[in-house]
Amino acid sequence: MPEFTTVLMVVAVGMLAWDCLEVGKNDAANLINGVFGARVLTRRTAIWLAGIAVLLGALFAAPVMETARKGIFDPGQLLIQQAMVVYVSAYIVDTAMLHTYSSYGMPVSTTASLVFELVGASIGVALSLGIVHWDKVGSVLNAIGISILLSGVAGFLVQRMFRAAIRDEHTDHMRVLLHGPWIAGLMLTWLSWFMILKGMKAVPFIATLKGTIVDTIGMGGFLLITWGVLTLVVHMLITIFQERLTKRLFGILAILGMLCLAFAFGQNDLANGASPGLSAFWLWKNADVSTTIASQVPIPVWMLAACGLLMVLGMTTKSAQRVTRAAVNTGSQFDHIALYAPRWCRAIARQILRLRPKGPDLAPPPQLSEKGKRVHFDPLRAAVIMSVSASVIAFASSKGYPVSSTYVTFAAVVSTGMADRTMARGDADLKIGRTIWVVFSWLFGGLLALVAGAGVAFLMLKASTLGLCIALGGNFALRAFVRLRADKHEKKYHPQTEAEVLEEAQG
Repeated sequence: MPEFTTVLMVVAVGMLAWDCLEVGKNDAANLINGVFGARVLTRRTAIWLAGIAVLLGALFAAPVMETARKGIFDPGQLLIQQAMVVYVSAYIVDTAMLHTYSSYGMPVSTTASLVFELVGASIGVALSLGIVHWDKVGSVLNAIGISILLSGVAGFLVQRMFRAAIRDEHTDHMRVLLHGPWIAGLMLTWLSWFMILKGMKAVPFIATLKGTIVDTIGMGGFLLITWGVLTLVVHMLITIFQERLTKRLFGILAILGMLCLAFAFGQNDLANGASPGLSAFWLWKNADVSTTIASQVPIPVWMLAACGLLMVLGMTTKSAQRVTRAAVNTGSQFDHIALYAPRWCRAIARQILRLRPKGPDLAPPPQLSEKGKRVHFDPLRAAVIMSVSASVIAFASSKGYPVSSTYVTFAAVVSTGMADRTMARGDADLKIGRTIWVVFSWLFGGLLALVAGAGVAFLMLKASTLGLCIALGGNFALRAFVRLRADKHEKKYHPQTEAEVLEEAQG
């Protein structure tokens, strides 16, 4: 076996661990946006609860992983060493990109980044556009775009409907007793449908349940009955526990939504991030198998669980805190927030605001928690953010689409903020400008990932070990440069002491 292939395998496994940590700093950090923004849980508690759900989701992930990730490129046209160059190149670019975005508190999608990196790297190796299945690339990008639109529209409509019923009285017993049961029943019904009947439809027990009950009475009848039963149960519980449950109802729903979102993340995004490294290892171990046969490889569950644990560790870092805080601030109900957006983005935002009709404030007035922390969302909005995001991701997973939890959750935060009109007052131009800046960075990042992936792969293919060393050296140098610049940026736009940063991270 060529020595360079072994070197590639070792680097791929090492980069796999590194990439999982970087995914935890960015993608996974967005799993707790709702509950942390509403101060339903401390950040540390939310991270570990979400982490457990991610690991459970990994247990229900597909046991067979596609080395080409949803048919993005044709591995049958490559030798095993060339295919491994593609995977390693994707990781070198991905870790650098995720680190850069996370350091500045910018959300970015590992799923979308890997698609562009694999496309670029495969072109850089084959020197041909024909190696890419452009129809598959288009379908994946369409799925990502539709999921963003679906999350945004659903988040806006659901939040506006629920807000009209609850208003800003989410702790008022009579108001919650009147509207809380049907709202909670509706949330629990759609979470059950998306998470269980869609996301876990391959589980034998769920398949049997669907065949014996759901198919008998019809999906519409089943959902209506489920909604009625859950509404009755919640009403009985509120009647029994009175104020104790009234004050916690929507917070509990937000936590359940977070757990469902994290579970769906473990089924979808975790496999997307882990696939290049695990696939490279399998190809090296089975070097006698052609890349055509090796387009799908069996992956032990414990490997996915180990990747999930690394992602959870990444969620505990300072970079992850920056990502969470920036996303929460973008949709905050406070008028004045600490954010960065370029001047041209804020100028566009001001033009948009001039076109928006005037209207009343719908969100509760800004308030502080018992510990003096800003409560950016009320529990009702947190529940909508989490449940809508989880439902969209679970539905996409059931259809086999590698959509982005980052894009979906960010869209839910922004759209629910628009529904509550929190983005039409105070620093509205900054909030909308930040949204424009984030979306622009997504588009620019995809193009950058494609070009960088092609360049790194071509360099490694031509210069072998020397090219690999140059690529890794560039990765480390960029990492150090970005860290220095990002820390200066952080001190300028978020002038906190180290003690305040630590306190914010913990609570």
